[in-house]
Amino acid sequence: MNDVIWKRAIDVGEYIQETHATVRGTARAFGVSKSTVHKDVTDRLPRIRPQLARLVRDVLDVNKAERHIRGGEATRRKYQVS
Repeated sequence: MNDVIWKRAIDVGEYIQETHATVRGTARAFGVSKSTVHKDVTDRLPRIRPQLARLVRDVLDVNKAERHIRGGEATRRKYQVS
């Protein structure tokens, strides 16, 4: 694997672990696609740094469990009368 890709996978993992960012937010921050971020943290990171991959997986599981709440809040704000 290319060293640049390995470095990005580690950087993405550390960013998610530190900021508890979503895959979409992380993709925006790094200027890559959601698919790339997902591939980095699910396929590449466990091969490079398994311990970091477990921590990132925990953050992503929490984000997944909360996403229906975030969507409802966004809809509420969209239709809220100012």
